[in-house]
Amino acid sequence: MVAGRFLTAEWRYLAMINYEIDPLILAPFVPHGTELGQWQGKSFVSIVGFLFLKTQVLGFPIPYHRNFEEINLRFYVRRHAPDGWRRGVVFIKEIVPRSAIATVARVVYNENYSARRMKHQIDLKGGSLEYGWHEDEKWNYLRARITGEPRKLIVGSEEEFITEHYYGYTAQRDGGSIEYRVEHPSWRVWQVSDAQFDCDIARVYGSPFAQSLFEKPTSAFVAEGSAITVHRGVKL
Repeated sequence: MVAGRFLTAEWRYLAMINYEIDPLILAPFVPHGTELGQWQGKSFVSIVGFLFLKTQVLGFPIPYHRNFEEINLRFYVRRHAPDGWRRGVVFIKEIVPRSAIATVARVVYNENYSARRMKHQIDLKGGSLEYGWHEDEKWNYLRARITGEPRKLIVGSEEEFITEHYYGYTAQRDGGSIEYRVEHPSWRVWQVSDAQFDCDIARVYGSPFAQSLFEKPTSAFVAEGSAITVHRGVKL
């Protein structure tokens, strides 16, 4: 049974830069009841920048908190449920521009949210996307240049593995975990000819992630996005 709606919004123009990582680095972050999800025997983390639009919480729009940017670092897990394997996402850190958003996410889901000044620039005709946040008196950036037209995901591809996760999992302070369902249709994606991530990785995300995120990414693409629904969390 799926829990009731908690949040509805649109997620648009998701720039995803993906890196292979040693699974031992991720092991301490894997929530109870889940295990690492892998593609062709490899574990991944992704830096994702996107727009949160038309946001409503419990059916109500919150003034000045409807449209904003988010940048997150995430990895992939799975859980064996009565209906089969559920593929999910775990967030290492999420950055948004509004402190109220960060506070609600920390209190309700125990997610590691931080509030920072943020900005974005999207020029689909020119083929460029940029998401930035301000930390320690400097701007950090995620940038991507897209090519061609968006296309459907290829079954079995790395893009499908990265994109097609419909659950979120969050470790709780008592050692348990929460599972929440995220609904959205399958997204089309643009190919990326160039991707850049300019950030003091060790300072923002911790030294264990620095080496992996300095390496050349295994892939990068931009998903169109869509309307989404995030359901209330269920304790595992």
